[in-house]
Amino acid sequence: MQLQDKDRIFTNLYRDGSPWIDGARERGIWSGVKELMAKGQDWIIEEVKQSGLRGRGGAGFPTGLKWSFMPKESDGRPSYLVVNADESEPGTCKDREIIRFDPHRLLEGCLLAGYAMRAVAAYIYIRGEFYNEAMALQRAIDEAYDAGMIGKNACGSGYDFDIILHRGAGAYICGEETALLQSLEGKKGQPRLKPPFPANVGLYGCPTTVNNVESISVTGEILRRGASWFSSLGRPNNVGTKLFCVSGHVNNPCNVEEEMGIPLKELLEKHCGGVRGGWDNLLAVIPGGSSVPLLPKHICDDVLMDFDSLREVQSGLGTAAVIVMDKSTDIVEAIANLSHFYMHESCGQCTPCREGTGWMYRVMKRMVQGRADREEIDQLLDVTKQIEGHTICALGDAAAWPIQGLIRHFRPELERRIEEYRRAAA
Repeated sequence: MQLQDKDRIFTNLYRDGSPWIDGARERGIWSGVKELMAKGQDWIIEEVKQSGLRGRGGAGFPTGLKWSFMPKESDGRPSYLVVNADESEPGTCKDREIIRFDPHRLLEGCLLAGYAMRAVAAYIYIRGEFYNEAMALQRAIDEAYDAGMIGKNACGSGYDFDIILHRGAGAYICGEETALLQSLEGKKGQPRLKPPFPANVGLYGCPTTVNNVESISVTGEILRRGASWFSSLGRPNNVGTKLFCVSGHVNNPCNVEEEMGIPLKELLEKHCGGVRGGWDNLLAVIPGGSSVPLLPKHICDDVLMDFDSLREVQSGLGTAAVIVMDKSTDIVEAIANLSHFYMHESCGQCTPCREGTGWMYRVMKRMVQGRADREEIDQLLDVTKQIEGHTICALGDAAAWPIQGLIRHFRPELERRIEEYRRAAA
């Protein structure tokens, strides 16, 4: 499996050309947008549905279906598109690269998606630490306004559409769509109970759809080339191209666009120069950003990188941030480190997450040294199950899953440490 160059969407991923409007037009961005809009809002939504595009922010919900939930007739309230550029998942840096090197692809997608959902404006909520990216995106927005691509009579279509950039303050929880909306309204970034869903009561109480940067950025190319082109790439129900961020113990960490469903081993060996010290030196891989359970080497040998394949091996594609760990890794300490992150980033609204993340981290810290009893391994697993699925948002799940993956695949390592510590103390 290999993605042909002609099928790549993010052709400026390595900044071969200019990210600004002249370079964007040379790459075909903004071409034919007026004609695409003339085909109508329902056509755009139907085409995105037919393409099989699933959300690229982690959940993998069908994008066209999500757009179709927006009201077709206004009851007097305006509708909004909100783009989630809060990218704070450890290991993930795909949206950041789109914003740095191909910002007009995102803006074009905002106009087309916003028009399809009858939105009056798009708010792009960008992570607070992305200072340079925010400056680049604001420059691109200004260029698009000056060129008449957005604003009044966007692209000469007769449709008025604004794009507003909003900088967050660096909270992981604001990557959750309802916490993002709260923050955008100037409130504390805490998730809302659903229902009501944002498509009914979202930003400022108005119909709103929240989409990831990558999901929106591919829209223009899908509409130009056709749904059948996009759905011909990848595997059934897991179609299209995907940006993979590979970090950790590989010879050449990189961001790369590939077909969905590429074997993990092929991804690492073709684009990243393989695992440091050779494939047999691999210990484990976290395939989709820090919140999904890790996979040991024997599963990595032939697992495919898509939503369904990874779910079958009790992990997930998530944001497709591949974190590679070779045999030099202290796997227990690595997961303890992630536990600390989730404890720190919990908003504290739900008791299981507020109390549970701290409890799990304190136990994990002892597990690193082996200062625990064997029974505590099952106790820890039991607590992850009490947190998972019992919170308003998925941060509780995100904190529980890395530990569940560790216990599922590396229980002997936990037991070995406990035994060694007991012997040393005797």
